[in-house]
Amino acid sequence: MSSQTPRLDGQGKPLWVSLELTYRCPLKCSWCNNPLDFDDYGRRELTTGEWKKALEETRALGALQLGFTGGEPLLRDDLEELVAYADRLGFYTNLITSGIGLTEERLRALKAAGLKHVQLSLQAARAELTDALVGARAHELKMEAARLIKQHGFPMVLNVPVFKQNIAEADALIEWAAGLGIEYIEFANIQYYNWALMNRDELMPTLEELKAAEATVNRWRDKLGQAMTIYFVIPDYYEGRPKACMNGWGAIHLTLAPDGVPMPCQEARVIPGLEFHSLRDKPLAWIWNESPLFRKYRGLDWLPEPCASCGDKEKDFGGCRCQALLLTGDANATDPACSRSPHHAVVRAAVAEAARPLRFHKPLVKRSAQAVTTAFLA
Repeated sequence: MSSQTPRLDGQGKPLWVSLELTYRCPLKCSWCNNPLDFDDYGRRELTTGEWKKALEETRALGALQLGFTGGEPLLRDDLEELVAYADRLGFYTNLITSGIGLTEERLRALKAAGLKHVQLSLQAARAELTDALVGARAHELKMEAARLIKQHGFPMVLNVPVFKQNIAEADALIEWAAGLGIEYIEFANIQYYNWALMNRDELMPTLEELKAAEATVNRWRDKLGQAMTIYFVIPDYYEGRPKACMNGWGAIHLTLAPDGVPMPCQEARVIPGLEFHSLRDKPLAWIWNESPLFRKYRGLDWLPEPCASCGDKEKDFGGCRCQALLLTGDANATDPACSRSPHHAVVRAAVAEAARPLRFHKPLVKRSAQAVTTAFLA
């Protein structure tokens, strides 16, 4: 397969698009991927008109599904207007939200605008744990948001980011969700980038904890049958093979940042040497099809050994470039999550550290500008 050709299951189209409307967020999660320079991005956020043009260009490329996300997308006053415009263009629209700010009035307006689906994040069944994890009094607001979403008839995914502090919450969360009539739950073991990487030693569950949580999920699957779909995503640190990141670089997924920069994934800006273009300066069709950014790791011809000779390369596409960079210093390296990687020892060491019973436990670093300053001064 040519390194310049998108994977054929998307027929060269960005089938799924994440619109990161803003990086502003009321929460301070210790596993967040978003940057902190809100003021800088806030000054550069696309206007309503610019987002509408971006939607037109995205639809013209053949995109079908759209996720309004952030940060917290509800912090944009024009969210309803953008949802309505996307609906008129023919998108299947999703709201990906923390639930903070999702009042009944806004939910009614979003439904009238054509919103089709809501994904709500929740960290625990207990208020004190949720609030401690996100650094805000958010639990009751999230619970009320879930109730409103179901009351107004939206299909809903409950997204539970999983780590050591909340992995034992699976049983209580499924029981609560089943009572509310939620159709889908995704227990997504977090990926270790940015804040999550900074806090990895404290966040990573042990293999025994993962097995116990998966057993809980399987028990509920048997009990609920077709009434609820429950996903349980194992972290690739424990699988011996990397995840098929974004189904391949520049294959079917497109992220649009608040400042109008298209990216193959939301983490791509961590990779040095890549040139990013804003939709204010270049047409999206050129960026997606022709730009050096999207052609850089597209396809399979760029793969290093042992990936190039691996029979699994068309399953995992070489893994994650951002993870390779963060763990090895080289974005071109074999993803260390793979047991065949010459750098796999760094992953084995992280797993061993998570399982070490006698060690000093540090408090989680909350996502804040002050935390960054403290971390660099330490």
